[in-house]
Amino acid sequence: MSRIGKLPVHIPAGVTVTLKDNVVSVKGPKGELCQEIDPAITVTIDGAEIHVTRPNDDKEMRSKHGLYRALIHNMVVGVSEGYKKTLELVGVGYRVEAQGQILNFSLGYTHPIYLQLPKEVKVETKSERNQNPLVMLECADKQLLGQICAKIRSFRKPEPYKGKGIKFQGEVLRRKAGKSAGK
Repeated sequence: MSRIGKLPVHIPAGVTVTLKDNVVSVKGPKGELCQEIDPAITVTIDGAEIHVTRPNDDKEMRSKHGLYRALIHNMVVGVSEGYKKTLELVGVGYRVEAQGQILNFSLGYTHPIYLQLPKEVKVETKSERNQNPLVMLECADKQLLGQICAKIRSFRKPEPYKGKGIKFQGEVLRRKAGKSAGK
């Protein structure tokens, strides 16, 4: 049995979960999310808990069992608490500015980079003197938030020699010694 799949998903107060035609809809204070479920996987709602079961022990069913339980859990946590990620811009002259749902990056290229964010994502930027600029993103959808963070990070990945680039706050980068270390 899948260790993750057999765990029940607890539904907190203020969150409603509905199941209709293999689509699980979760509604809460932070928004509403829907996820289509494979017809072979059975989802049951018992009071304040959601149980996910599989019909047999095929490899495909075992993998989907844990997957759909994790997706439902992420939706419940997202609409009740939400997810937050903070990105840090490390480098001289690196700047970011939020103009509504558009992020304007200056990352050492000859041109600025503009990124249009979906309306579900709340963004806040913070620039203080002698501190690296920060981009704080908040969303109910964990998957969407991860995709946006990956897109922003791809503009200037952290490099291992000086540590310049866009990284998650608190992320530890593996640093390398440069050419002078060999002498």
